[in-house]
Amino acid sequence: MLRLGGKKVLLGISGSIAAYKSPLLVRLLIKNGAEVRVILTPSALDFVTPTTLSTLSNNPVNTSFTEIKDKQDNPEWINHVELSLWADFMIIAPATSNTISSMASARCDNLLLASYLSSKCPVFVAPSMDLDMYKHPGNQENLSKLKSFGNIILESETGDLASGLKGKGRMMEPENIVSNIIRNIKNEYPLKGKNILVSAGPTYEKIDPVRFIGNFSSGKMGFSLAEVAANLGAKVTLISGPSSLKTSNNTINLINVVSAEEMYNEILKYFFSVDIFVSAAAVADFIPKEFHHLKIKKSQRLNKISLKNNIDILHNLGKIKTNQYIVGFALETNDGDKNAYNKLIDKNLDAIFLNILSDKQNVFNSDYNFGKYITRKKSISFKLTTKLDLSNKIFEQIIKDS
Repeated sequence: MLRLGGKKVLLGISGSIAAYKSPLLVRLLIKNGAEVRVILTPSALDFVTPTTLSTLSNNPVNTSFTEIKDKQDNPEWINHVELSLWADFMIIAPATSNTISSMASARCDNLLLASYLSSKCPVFVAPSMDLDMYKHPGNQENLSKLKSFGNIILESETGDLASGLKGKGRMMEPENIVSNIIRNIKNEYPLKGKNILVSAGPTYEKIDPVRFIGNFSSGKMGFSLAEVAANLGAKVTLISGPSSLKTSNNTINLINVVSAEEMYNEILKYFFSVDIFVSAAAVADFIPKEFHHLKIKKSQRLNKISLKNNIDILHNLGKIKTNQYIVGFALETNDGDKNAYNKLIDKNLDAIFLNILSDKQNVFNSDYNFGKYITRKKSISFKLTTKLDLSNKIFEQIIKDS
């Protein structure tokens, strides 16, 4: 289970021997689904290398306010505000006595401290120092001050210290840091206790045993929505038409179907027990009037395939819904706003997301998407972004409105 899936973590490392554990912390954060960026203080460079951390994090490591990025040796400013605003939360591990003191007194002489002082996200602090230094009233006062700022102190552990002594002062082990962070942020999951149903992918409507009517949907949008909902604490059931995609969060209940009828029957099993239903599936609008039980041969010279309207899943659910918040999706090539709003009303939806298909931007099988989130009272446009990021933005709106 990716318990930190989608989270952006800014890891600050200061100059302590415990910095040798930082690469492991980076790996554990990434293993749990986080995206990690690292800042090193100048003294941290004596204990761990940027090359190691950039390789593990797959992101550049920042060590100062400027960096040389061209052959002319022109320094480029590193925007500490941008770094701090990027993060969902910040970890300072190890946090030395000097760094903790600077944080408590708002003293700023390196990029890490500048980023900390500009941060608006939760900050986790993992002290690392010798036992008598840790016990010193000055350090204890500074830690108390950081707590009063709303920072979360990851208490030092007891054990062997670099001085050869034994006692309290060791930086919390990386495994325990990650566990503590997960436990702390879990209480902030806005969809905790909610049951959410998501449909995804195309449906295939059979012509004969080997041929079908379908569409180009990959299911990526629906799978992204399910991942985001699960990462926000919801209990998620994902019903998907034919797709090669897999879920990365093993708490998601994935049910695979083929046809629209199969999808509708599976949805009905869960619909009356969910709080939110997001219909991102691209259900085929038409179905062959006749199913040929044997493969149609070329020699039969089939001139036409007669079609009939397929089951309208959203329309049926809109008629029988009780307290469910239903979000539909509309893919339009023209008159998008008008058609999407009409669909919202006709199918008794609470919201609808409008995709626009054009020659310049094809959302099918792409990792990117854009469009509008429309309700009876508002319309919010989203620029082109990743489907995962867009899913987060969509759920921000759902959480506000539902």
